[in-house]
Amino acid sequence: MNRHVASEFVTTIAARLSRRTPPVANAPTADTATLASVAALTPAAAVEHLGSTIDGLTTAQAAGRLMTGGNNDVMHTSGQTILGELGSRSINPLNVLLLTLAAISYGLGDQRAALIIGVMVALSITLGFFQEHRSNKAAQALRRMVQNKATVIRQNGSDSKAACEVPISDVVPGDIVVLSAGDMVPADLRLITSKDLFINQSALTGEAMPLEKNAEPCSNPQQGNFDLTNICFMGSAVVSGAGRGVVVLNGTRTAFGVVASTMAGQRVPTSFDKGITRFTWMMLAMIAVMVPLVFVINGLSKGDWFEALLFAVAVAVGLTPEMLPMIVTVNLAKGAMAMSKKRVIVKR
Repeated sequence: MNRHVASEFVTTIAARLSRRTPPVANAPTADTATLASVAALTPAAAVEHLGSTIDGLTTAQAAGRLMTGGNNDVMHTSGQTILGELGSRSINPLNVLLLTLAAISYGLGDQRAALIIGVMVALSITLGFFQEHRSNKAAQALRRMVQNKATVIRQNGSDSKAACEVPISDVVPGDIVVLSAGDMVPADLRLITSKDLFINQSALTGEAMPLEKNAEPCSNPQQGNFDLTNICFMGSAVVSGAGRGVVVLNGTRTAFGVVASTMAGQRVPTSFDKGITRFTWMMLAMIAVMVPLVFVINGLSKGDWFEALLFAVAVAVGLTPEMLPMIVTVNLAKGAMAMSKKRVIVKR
């Protein structure tokens, strides 16, 4: 995938995410003091402040900073193990209710009811697990196919310097990045040269019009970060012109990284999740009222409290739709398979 297409993809996704959050005025920002202090310096002073040179870092320096500072990744995600995926599928209010009823039925000697409930829950969990596991594998394969790169200036020894393409994840503070039309800005950087450089940072600000950026020191560095005219932010795209910048912040310290990490850290329940949860609590409320009532009435009227207990448990099992998790999982799986024919991957 070329960088122009990749930059448009990232910008579009981030813009959609930003529309679900408050406007940029209150958007979380990265190391404000660092960006403001570097913006007030001259290009040469900014490069020196970041421990770099106009000719870029050496390969050894870049490798050392990568080891100490970490990769230029906005989110650190670790793949779940198979047991973890099974656990996440199993922890469901309705499944917990059904398994509790199955355990009670088994304890009271009704192995047949316990077996039926257990099989329904197991089928639901297994089917959902295989569907999500296959989707996760496909998503990982897609991520491996897409490798965005950035052009940086690196010294290769013997005072030689050369522009080379490195994975965006390998960009470190102090790197001199070369920007041209169609590129995606790989990190928060301070421009040191520019020529008719226009940047689209709608992924962060929601502002559709591109902004002109230059390498001159900011006269008022205390203004909002996104108004700094010599700072280009990760996730923004170069619309036209060319320039070079020195990386100030990378990874989760960038403004884009702060937003991405915040959003990735919290999965908001969907309306479907909320509906299932409400239904489960409604069933629990009905069981909490009906079962004790049936138990007491049956026990007082017949005098056999053990039989009354068995009948109350049977009422609880009868009130609970054992097939619901299976029906829900089958329908969601069918929807995922139908969407996969349209080249859409449903991960969860």
